[in-house]
Amino acid sequence: MGLHDECGVVGMYGVENAASLSYFALVSLQHRGQESAGIAVSDGNTIKLHKDMGLVGDVFNPAHFEELKGSISVAHVRYATAGGRTIENAQPFLNTFKLGGIALAHNGQLVNYEPLREMLEDSGSTFLSSSDTEVILKLIARNYKKGMETALVNTIQLIKGSYALCIMTEDMLIGVRDPNGIRPLCLGKVGNGYILASESCAIDAVNGEFIRDIEPGEIVIINRDGLKSLKQEDRTNKQTCIFEYVYFARPDSVIDGIPVQNARYKMGAVLAKESPVDADVVIGVPDSGIGAAMGYAKESGVPYSMGIIKNKYIGRTFIAPTQSERENMVFVKLNAIRSDLEGKRVIVIDDSIVRGTTSRRLVQILRRAGAKEVHFRVSSPPVKFPCYLGIDTPSKSELISSNHEVEEIRKEIGADSLAFISLKGMIGALEESIKESSNGKPGFCKGCFSGEYPVAGR
Repeated sequence: MGLHDECGVVGMYGVENAASLSYFALVSLQHRGQESAGIAVSDGNTIKLHKDMGLVGDVFNPAHFEELKGSISVAHVRYATAGGRTIENAQPFLNTFKLGGIALAHNGQLVNYEPLREMLEDSGSTFLSSSDTEVILKLIARNYKKGMETALVNTIQLIKGSYALCIMTEDMLIGVRDPNGIRPLCLGKVGNGYILASESCAIDAVNGEFIRDIEPGEIVIINRDGLKSLKQEDRTNKQTCIFEYVYFARPDSVIDGIPVQNARYKMGAVLAKESPVDADVVIGVPDSGIGAAMGYAKESGVPYSMGIIKNKYIGRTFIAPTQSERENMVFVKLNAIRSDLEGKRVIVIDDSIVRGTTSRRLVQILRRAGAKEVHFRVSSPPVKFPCYLGIDTPSKSELISSNHEVEEIRKEIGADSLAFISLKGMIGALEESIKESSNGKPGFCKGCFSGEYPVAGR
């Protein structure tokens, strides 16, 4: 717990009521960002946009959909990494100029946006936000007179980092995925039209049919002529962010051929083989620790129990002013079920340990509910390095695994024992998951564990 992905993106083409379908797709991606939401829609002639701070359900009401008429849309939910938490940085971004309009929604983070922004400012561009997404939009607009395909290809040759983009003009929808495929993006069919989305669960939410993942480095252009795919010549290895499977993605999503919940079961099973312990019950920290806990329980033979309940109405919108207050929010968000735990030796599975503060509070909650022993197991390796590619991780000095050995962390969080899954074991679990869906060999960005990134950091 404690990591945040940057965003979720959606694009619609050739559907009735694109805005209302985008709304339902965004609600299903709400876990990817809770700070702002927005939808831009084209009726074939003009693009209209509504965005604001807050959750999807708070940002939109029925009156907005009366205004947002059209069959093409791009939409966005945001968790800020590059750029502050202000309405100016909310997405989609819309640029209207004499050749027409372009709206753009971006999930990811550019590592070279500062020099690119400086170059654009030197050539006369002005910026309304501090977001790296506006840099991408200005680069496309700068070359737009040469045609959208040329503008896109030129832009992609300049930007470096992670990006899944949904872009629209008055009459077309475009999806773009970075050459390493770090951030996810998939394609589906809705009626006679198409949907692009960060996760397949958004396609399910609008009763669509999943077609495939957008490939690393691929540009998909959808217009009245149908769907066209452009692939960049310089092939790179697919390196999907490994934390999509550990934490970010919803368990009902399938990303790059790997069913997320299946991957979590298998990570839990590997953890049970690598770090067994005598205990009476296995529990998972909601939500993303539950799949791994079920896998651990099945493999170890120790019974699975709910153990912890999550208050569904907290969200991530509450901003406590001090660190101690933020830590105490864990007591509000999570509570132990005493009847599951009292007098028992408990194995608790969480997806990660970042600062260690949440883990310490969790152990306190379990002991307060009468747990006799608390054995902490983690379904990802120690997070030792910050992410430059679209995850809001603390600095290296704040990452507890960067500065402490496992035994020191165990003492710090107050557990009776502590173990992390090995990186080899984790990748084996993921590869096993893809074997079952027979979709070729995967590749993963493991920078937060190893310090080796597919794109050089800042």
